[in-house]
Amino acid sequence: MTIRKIATIGHPVLRERSRELTREELASADTQRFIDDLIETMRDANGAGLAAPQVYEPVRIVAVEVKKNPRYPYKPDIPLTVLVNPVLEPLTEEKFDNYEGCLSVPNLRGVVARFTEVRLRAWDREGREVDQVVKGLSAGTFQHECDHLDGMIFVDRVADTRTLTTWGDFERYHMAAFVERAKALVARYGG
Repeated sequence: MTIRKIATIGHPVLRERSRELTREELASADTQRFIDDLIETMRDANGAGLAAPQVYEPVRIVAVEVKKNPRYPYKPDIPLTVLVNPVLEPLTEEKFDNYEGCLSVPNLRGVVARFTEVRLRAWDREGREVDQVVKGLSAGTFQHECDHLDGMIFVDRVADTRTLTTWGDFERYHMAAFVERAKALVARYGG
């Protein structure tokens, strides 16, 4: 496995719509090695997720995993999940304000409105069908990663740019209140 370089905001690969993969491409040794690299890179950077375009591969693959993540101590655990050609469908109009950051946008966070419940359809890394409902804070994580596949970065969804903050100032001025809201969301939805 190889830890890959992460593209940062301004690089054109982050603004492209990624292409879908065929089952044959997914089954290839090259794609399977790439998925291993994507997971290893995400873990090395302490990310909650990582999308293929973030490591310069404009294909529709994301990896998500939250396991006592030091960057996001308030997030509920999400087992390692690899999604290929994912499609998200909001199941409600209800949204929550999520303070988001991104490995491709170093040292910046901002508030993004995310749906509280989404249906997620995709393939896993073996090409098996995935069809599940994701709720609460975890739903926000999946929406954030899947946005990358359409050339969207969280800053594009920040409605009030006055919420933009550095990590240090987020921790100093905003984290306590956000963690209380996040805990309430986790208690309500379990995720």
